[in-house]
Amino acid sequence: MRPSERTGRLGVGIIGAGRVGPVLGAALANAGHAIVGVSAISDASRERAEVMLPGAPILPIPELVERSELVLIAVPSAELPALIAGLAETGAWQMGQLVLHTAPEFGADVFAAARGAGVIPLAVHPAMSFTGTSVDLARLAGTHFAVTAPTPVLPIAQALVVEMGGEPVIVAEADRPAYAEAVETATTFSSAIVDQAAGLLEAIGVDAPGRVLAPLVRSAVENALARAGGGIPPV
Repeated sequence: MRPSERTGRLGVGIIGAGRVGPVLGAALANAGHAIVGVSAISDASRERAEVMLPGAPILPIPELVERSELVLIAVPSAELPALIAGLAETGAWQMGQLVLHTAPEFGADVFAAARGAGVIPLAVHPAMSFTGTSVDLARLAGTHFAVTAPTPVLPIAQALVVEMGGEPVIVAEADRPAYAEAVETATTFSSAIVDQAAGLLEAIGVDAPGRVLAPLVRSAVENALARAGGGIPPV
Protein backbone atom coordinates (compact mmCIF):
# COMPACT_ATOMS: atom_id res chain seq x y z
CA MET A 1 0.00 0.00 0.00
CA ARG A 2 1.40 3.41 -0.94
CA PRO A 3 1.70 6.06 1.79
CA SER A 4 -0.81 8.20 -0.10
CA GLU A 5 -3.32 5.34 0.03
CA ARG A 6 -3.08 4.89 3.80
CA THR A 7 -5.75 6.05 6.17
CA GLY A 8 -4.68 8.22 9.07
CA ARG A 9 -4.80 5.21 11.38
CA LEU A 10 -1.82 2.83 11.27
CA GLY A 11 -1.30 -0.56 12.84
CA VAL A 12 1.86 -0.09 14.90
CA GLY A 13 4.15 -2.89 16.04
CA ILE A 14 6.85 -2.11 18.59
CA ILE A 15 10.12 -4.03 18.70
CA GLY A 16 11.71 -3.42 22.07
CA ALA A 17 10.00 -2.78 25.40
CA GLY A 18 12.75 -0.80 27.07
CA ARG A 19 12.24 2.74 28.27
CA VAL A 20 11.65 4.29 24.84
CA GLY A 21 9.49 1.94 22.74
CA PRO A 22 6.41 1.64 24.97
CA VAL A 23 6.36 5.40 25.60
CA LEU A 24 6.45 6.28 21.92
CA GLY A 25 3.91 3.55 21.26
CA ALA A 26 1.60 5.05 23.87
CA ALA A 27 2.04 8.48 22.28
CA LEU A 28 1.08 7.08 18.87
CA ALA A 29 -1.89 5.28 20.42
CA ASN A 30 -3.00 8.58 21.96
CA ALA A 31 -2.82 10.07 18.47
CA GLY A 32 -5.29 7.46 17.21
CA HIS A 33 -3.07 4.71 15.88
CA ALA A 34 -3.66 1.06 16.78
CA ILE A 35 -1.01 -0.92 18.65
CA VAL A 36 -1.00 -4.40 17.12
CA GLY A 37 1.61 -5.76 19.50
CA VAL A 38 4.96 -5.40 21.20
CA SER A 39 7.99 -7.64 21.60
CA ALA A 40 9.19 -8.11 25.16
CA ILE A 41 11.46 -10.76 26.64
CA SER A 42 12.38 -9.93 30.23
CA ASP A 43 9.89 -9.70 33.08
CA ALA A 44 10.65 -5.99 33.45
CA SER A 45 9.97 -5.29 29.78
CA ARG A 46 6.75 -7.29 29.86
CA GLU A 47 5.57 -5.38 32.90
CA ARG A 48 6.47 -2.08 31.26
CA ALA A 49 4.58 -3.05 28.11
CA GLU A 50 1.50 -4.02 30.11
CA VAL A 51 1.51 -0.71 31.98
CA MET A 52 2.20 1.59 29.03
CA LEU A 53 0.34 -0.38 26.36
CA PRO A 54 -2.55 -2.09 28.15
CA GLY A 55 -4.17 -4.80 26.07
CA ALA A 56 -1.39 -4.93 23.48
CA PRO A 57 -0.35 -8.55 22.86
CA ILE A 58 3.22 -9.70 23.39
CA LEU A 59 4.25 -11.16 20.02
CA PRO A 60 7.33 -12.74 18.47
CA ILE A 61 9.18 -10.25 16.28
CA PRO A 62 8.45 -11.96 12.90
CA GLU A 63 4.71 -12.08 13.65
CA LEU A 64 4.80 -8.49 14.86
CA VAL A 65 6.40 -7.33 11.61
CA GLU A 66 3.92 -9.32 9.54
CA ARG A 67 0.93 -7.66 11.22
CA SER A 68 2.19 -4.06 11.25
CA GLU A 69 1.94 -1.15 8.83
CA LEU A 70 4.41 0.82 10.95
CA VAL A 71 7.21 -1.00 12.76
CA LEU A 72 8.82 1.03 15.53
CA ILE A 73 12.25 -0.35 16.47
CA ALA A 74 13.54 0.82 19.85
CA VAL A 75 16.44 -1.49 20.63
CA PRO A 76 20.02 -0.74 21.71
CA SER A 77 21.96 0.81 18.84
CA ALA A 78 24.46 -2.04 18.73
CA GLU A 79 21.65 -4.51 18.01
CA LEU A 80 19.92 -2.52 15.28
CA PRO A 81 21.88 -3.42 12.10
CA ALA A 82 21.83 -7.16 12.79
CA LEU A 83 18.11 -7.09 13.61
CA ILE A 84 17.25 -5.32 10.35
CA ALA A 85 19.48 -7.62 8.32
CA GLY A 86 18.18 -10.76 10.02
CA LEU A 87 14.57 -9.86 9.26
CA ALA A 88 15.55 -9.12 5.66
CA GLU A 89 17.16 -12.54 5.31
CA THR A 90 13.98 -14.25 6.47
CA GLY A 91 11.80 -12.17 4.13
CA ALA A 92 9.87 -10.59 6.99
CA TRP A 93 9.76 -7.03 5.66
CA GLN A 94 6.84 -5.99 3.46
CA MET A 95 6.50 -3.70 0.48
CA GLY A 96 5.43 -0.18 1.50
CA GLN A 97 5.86 -0.89 5.21
CA LEU A 98 6.92 2.08 7.35
CA VAL A 99 9.92 1.16 9.50
CA LEU A 100 11.14 3.64 12.10
CA HIS A 101 14.12 3.31 14.42
CA THR A 102 15.10 5.47 17.39
CA ALA A 103 18.91 5.06 17.48
CA PRO A 104 20.63 8.47 17.57
CA GLU A 105 23.75 7.58 15.57
CA PHE A 106 22.04 5.91 12.61
CA GLY A 107 20.07 7.50 9.82
CA ALA A 108 18.04 5.79 7.12
CA ASP A 109 21.04 4.02 5.59
CA VAL A 110 20.98 1.43 8.37
CA PHE A 111 17.93 -0.02 6.57
CA ALA A 112 20.02 -0.85 3.48
CA ALA A 113 19.44 -4.59 3.92
CA ALA A 114 15.66 -4.06 3.95
CA ARG A 115 15.40 -1.54 1.13
CA GLY A 116 15.13 -4.32 -1.44
CA ALA A 117 11.89 -5.42 0.22
CA GLY A 118 10.40 -1.98 -0.39
CA VAL A 119 10.25 -0.67 3.16
CA ILE A 120 9.96 3.05 3.86
CA PRO A 121 12.92 3.90 6.14
CA LEU A 122 12.59 6.53 8.88
CA ALA A 123 15.11 7.49 11.56
CA VAL A 124 13.54 9.40 14.45
CA HIS A 125 15.33 10.06 17.74
CA PRO A 126 13.73 11.98 20.62
CA ALA A 127 16.29 14.18 22.37
CA MET A 128 15.05 13.27 25.82
CA SER A 129 16.09 11.08 28.74
CA PHE A 130 13.39 8.46 29.31
CA THR A 131 12.13 6.86 32.51
CA GLY A 132 9.90 4.36 30.71
CA THR A 133 6.83 5.57 32.60
CA SER A 134 3.79 7.72 31.89
CA VAL A 135 5.78 10.73 33.11
CA ASP A 136 7.54 10.66 29.75
CA LEU A 137 4.33 11.22 27.81
CA ALA A 138 3.98 14.73 29.21
CA ARG A 139 7.67 15.40 28.62
CA LEU A 140 7.34 14.53 24.93
CA ALA A 141 5.38 17.74 24.38
CA GLY A 142 7.83 20.15 22.80
CA THR A 143 10.71 17.66 22.78
CA HIS A 144 12.83 17.91 19.65
CA PHE A 145 13.21 14.77 17.54
CA ALA A 146 16.10 14.30 15.12
CA VAL A 147 14.56 13.17 11.84
CA THR A 148 16.43 11.56 8.94
CA ALA A 149 14.72 9.99 5.93
CA PRO A 150 14.81 10.03 2.12
CA THR A 151 13.43 13.36 0.89
CA PRO A 152 10.18 11.96 -0.61
CA VAL A 153 9.14 10.37 2.71
CA LEU A 154 10.57 12.98 5.08
CA PRO A 155 7.08 14.50 5.63
CA ILE A 156 5.88 11.12 6.95
CA ALA A 157 8.55 11.10 9.65
CA GLN A 158 7.83 14.72 10.52
CA ALA A 159 4.10 14.05 10.77
CA LEU A 160 4.65 11.11 13.12
CA VAL A 161 6.82 13.28 15.37
CA VAL A 162 4.15 15.98 15.51
CA GLU A 163 1.53 13.35 16.36
CA MET A 164 3.67 12.27 19.30
CA GLY A 165 3.77 15.86 20.51
CA GLY A 166 7.34 16.56 19.42
CA GLU A 167 9.14 19.07 17.24
CA PRO A 168 10.95 17.55 14.23
CA VAL A 169 14.49 18.70 13.46
CA ILE A 170 15.98 17.45 10.21
CA VAL A 171 19.46 15.94 10.60
CA ALA A 172 21.36 14.90 7.48
CA GLU A 173 22.46 11.29 7.14
CA ALA A 174 26.14 12.24 7.32
CA ASP A 175 25.54 14.28 10.48
CA ARG A 176 23.93 11.55 12.59
CA PRO A 177 27.22 10.52 14.30
CA ALA A 178 27.88 14.13 15.36
CA TYR A 179 24.30 14.43 16.60
CA ALA A 180 24.68 11.21 18.59
CA GLU A 181 27.91 12.49 20.14
CA ALA A 182 26.18 15.70 21.20
CA VAL A 183 23.35 13.74 22.82
CA GLU A 184 25.75 11.38 24.58
CA THR A 185 27.87 14.28 25.85
CA ALA A 186 24.88 16.13 27.26
CA THR A 187 23.35 13.13 29.01
CA THR A 188 26.55 11.52 30.28
CA PHE A 189 28.21 14.63 31.63
CA SER A 190 25.06 16.09 33.21
CA SER A 191 24.34 12.82 35.02
CA ALA A 192 27.94 12.36 36.11
CA ILE A 193 28.25 15.92 37.43
CA VAL A 194 25.03 15.69 39.44
CA ASP A 195 26.07 12.33 40.87
CA GLN A 196 29.48 13.68 41.85
CA ALA A 197 28.07 16.82 43.45
CA ALA A 198 25.44 14.82 45.34
CA GLY A 199 28.14 12.49 46.61
CA LEU A 200 30.21 15.40 47.93
CA LEU A 201 27.22 16.86 49.78
CA GLU A 202 26.25 13.48 51.18
CA ALA A 203 29.83 12.99 52.43
CA ILE A 204 29.59 16.14 54.56
CA GLY A 205 26.26 15.10 56.04
CA VAL A 206 23.80 17.03 53.87
CA ASP A 207 20.45 15.24 53.84
CA ALA A 208 18.63 14.79 50.51
CA PRO A 209 21.39 16.37 48.39
CA GLY A 210 19.21 16.08 45.30
CA ARG A 211 16.76 18.61 46.72
CA VAL A 212 19.61 20.97 47.55
CA LEU A 213 21.10 20.72 44.07
CA ALA A 214 17.85 20.85 42.09
CA PRO A 215 17.38 24.67 41.97
CA LEU A 216 21.09 25.20 41.32
CA VAL A 217 21.32 22.65 38.51
CA ARG A 218 18.08 23.75 36.86
CA SER A 219 19.06 27.43 36.87
CA ALA A 220 22.58 26.66 35.62
CA VAL A 221 21.23 24.51 32.79
CA GLU A 222 18.61 27.11 31.86
CA ASN A 223 21.27 29.81 31.71
CA ALA A 224 23.50 27.60 29.55
CA LEU A 225 20.61 26.78 27.23
CA ALA A 226 19.73 30.45 26.92
CA ARG A 227 23.32 31.17 25.85
CA ALA A 228 23.02 28.37 23.28
CA GLY A 229 19.87 29.88 21.83
CA GLY A 230 17.23 27.89 23.64
CA GLY A 231 15.62 27.37 27.00
CA ILE A 232 14.43 29.99 29.45
CA PRO A 233 16.33 33.30 29.33
CA PRO A 234 17.99 34.18 32.66
CA VAL A 235 16.19 36.81 34.71
